[in-house]
Amino acid sequence: MGRPDPEEGQLPAPVKPPDGGWGWIVLLGCFVITGFSYAFPKAVSVYFKELMKDFHVGYSDTAWISSIMLAMLYGTGPVCSIMVNQFGCRPVMLIGGLLASAGMILASFTTNIIELYLTAGVLTGLGMALNFQPSLIMLGTYFDKRRPLANGLAAAGSPVFLSSLSPLGQVLLEKFGWRGGFLIMGGLLLNCCTCGAVMRPLDMGMKRKMGKAQDKYEAKEMLPIGGKSEEGISTTDGTKKGKKGKKKPKKGKKLLDFSIFSNRGFIIYTISKFILVLGLFVPPILLVNYAKDTGVPDTEAAFLLSIIGFIDIFARPACGMVAGLKWVRPHVAYLFSFSMLFNGLTDICSARASNYTGLVIFCVFFGISYGMVGALQFEVLMAIVGSQKFSSAIGLVLLIEAFAVLIGPPSAGRLVDALKNYEVIFYLAGSEVVLSALFLGVASYCCLNRGKKEPPPENNPSAGGGSDTEEAESDVQETEEHSSNNHQPARSTDNAMVAANEEANHVAEEQSGEGGGCPAGDGEVLARDGCNADQMVERDSF
Repeated sequence: MGRPDPEEGQLPAPVKPPDGGWGWIVLLGCFVITGFSYAFPKAVSVYFKELMKDFHVGYSDTAWISSIMLAMLYGTGPVCSIMVNQFGCRPVMLIGGLLASAGMILASFTTNIIELYLTAGVLTGLGMALNFQPSLIMLGTYFDKRRPLANGLAAAGSPVFLSSLSPLGQVLLEKFGWRGGFLIMGGLLLNCCTCGAVMRPLDMGMKRKMGKAQDKYEAKEMLPIGGKSEEGISTTDGTKKGKKGKKKPKKGKKLLDFSIFSNRGFIIYTISKFILVLGLFVPPILLVNYAKDTGVPDTEAAFLLSIIGFIDIFARPACGMVAGLKWVRPHVAYLFSFSMLFNGLTDICSARASNYTGLVIFCVFFGISYGMVGALQFEVLMAIVGSQKFSSAIGLVLLIEAFAVLIGPPSAGRLVDALKNYEVIFYLAGSEVVLSALFLGVASYCCLNRGKKEPPPENNPSAGGGSDTEEAESDVQETEEHSSNNHQPARSTDNAMVAANEEANHVAEEQSGEGGGCPAGDGEVLARDGCNADQMVERDSF
């Protein structure tokens, strides 16, 4: 049965992702937020030497600023999920932008390294976390068919901002010092508030439209015909008002949905992502020191990271376009597995690179594979859990990744100090990435494909499988909640409809006694809507 047209006084259809329109503005905001979230902790490192001189601390002490920022970005995932589910994306992002800006502004007035940890580390890191996660949720809300491309374009913000913020930070440091640089950086982070302001909820304005459509729907379907319409309307309104006091309290929305752990695909993704993060960030962190130990000059060694960033800028959107192809998108998890395998083999094969040319070749292939991983990681998660549960899923995944971030790079640094050999570290990091790729590919094929071969229960033939089915059911439930007038429960509305239909049938019987059945002028309407109250109640219940 098709869903009626709201223009004819019927219930409107669920809100669908527009895949464009205002979604491009949302994509631009997500691009900026992603750039700040991933690039800012690295760009702050240009101030470390000045901080070491002023506060009389070592490099490891100042490096904790970036570490705390990243720990807040990953570790506060569940907190962000709860806030988004409770208050929505836009308010959370506005608060996050203010916190991120306030953290850097306050950091410019600090007098010791501990105060710097609390301001630039904790406060700014928390603010960026409150922006990063909601922006991804809004992106998944506005895009469906073009979602892989949108994720790739948004992920490109990380290398673009990294290549911009680092030189800008150096210029600010030379002209204004680290305090002036922090103050200006805090002003730049206020752009996060602008990005949060454009995150307009997709269903904004739909509540009023659905309320009007519901009134028209009830008037056409329930009210008697002819001169008795006004009496029927007043009866219906009186019945609704009488039921208001008896309505049951609305069921609260889950702040954090742990039911996603019953999804086998989510479990497989989480385990593989944990193993991946253990080794993914190790090569770029140790690359510059590795190049210097092989005899490469400092300037040329630093340029290696620029090569990775430049390749990464183009790799992420390109991979998003490939993932959006019709014959690729159903198998996007395997494409993600291939990108991880490509990245891990690049680490292993480059472990013996002993000259600058070999390191440049490594940076080219690493930039391609790293960009593919960055473009696909959240797209795969959205495809597994669906947009309705993505807010809870990403929070839990980021929390689990936080432990891997705190284990992987520090452990690699200790091994370098103990073994004085970078080759072993590259082998180890590459093996971890390859292991995560093999686990994701094999587990997805063995566990998920076998489940698909089992005959599904007979349901609505138009429903899809996997997360698309869950999204469709969630959309229907959301539409039913929005369509109830004055936010009444559906059961109360049905009772009101039954009471109004009884009154309508009573009037119809009086008219039939006078005119011998349905009125002549309205017989066509009654034939469509039905003269039988039992039929009316059955359709309303459906």
